[in-house]
Amino acid sequence: MKIIETVPEMKIVRFKLKEPVGFVPTMGYLHKGHLSLVRKAKAENKSVVVSIYVNPTQFGPKEDLSKYPRDLQRDLAMLEKEGTEIVFFPSDKEMYPEGYDTWVTADKLTKPLEGDSRPTHFRGVTTIAAKLFNIVQPTNAYFGQKDAQQALVIKKMATDLNMDLEVIVCPTVREPDGLAMSSRNVYLNPEQRKSAPVLYKSLLLAKRLYAEGKKDTEKIRGEMAALIQKEPLANIEYISIANPATLEELQTIKKSALVSMAVKYGNTRLIDNMMLGE
Repeated sequence: MKIIETVPEMKIVRFKLKEPVGFVPTMGYLHKGHLSLVRKAKAENKSVVVSIYVNPTQFGPKEDLSKYPRDLQRDLAMLEKEGTEIVFFPSDKEMYPEGYDTWVTADKLTKPLEGDSRPTHFRGVTTIAAKLFNIVQPTNAYFGQKDAQQALVIKKMATDLNMDLEVIVCPTVREPDGLAMSSRNVYLNPEQRKSAPVLYKSLLLAKRLYAEGKKDTEKIRGEMAALIQKEPLANIEYISIANPATLEELQTIKKSALVSMAVKYGNTRLIDNMMLGE
């Protein structure tokens, strides 16, 4: 396994790789969800590149950049066990050198949901994704469905900017009790961790209500909120039932919908989602 820390070296190595090239961008502190993306990339490509980079520009001023969990040696051991060929591990100075002043922004898809709660977040996401895509030049890039809005935004960016790659979205990987795997789960104390699976339970409730023929989104959101509020440690930031292509809120589910949410436990913010009508 080769660890590359500079953009010029990554570009040189890239053109020696066998095609097609799969790419898994991560912020490190890897878990089984990340590894499922690596395995998918290995199954579908002759070469695989994984990046580890905690991107500062997608964190707001009051968010957890300084505390974001990091353990490079652990991550590298996990990736080596998976047979990963290339790990791109750049520094902040490498990605945002002095004088850096160019940004990639998307518009409509970034305004609701996470964009409403974190107004500068997606500018950082789209910028770093565009930079990494330009550096690695992947054939296929792999993202998790847990970050559904992020995946949608990146797919739109790649299409709009005529990027020659396919963005592949893979199913959310969950703990045995249903909690979506996330690097931020380590922030939860034991009581919060015991309570957190209520997010998934509320999504299953929405799925059941839809299967029973209920299409009124206000009523579905209300029942989901009532269930979550039975957990006193959970504080709902939003519950959305939206068009899965545009993220516009729906009053009635006609064909399909993306049900998504953000719930805070203390200072820890968890997100999850599920598609209805697929």
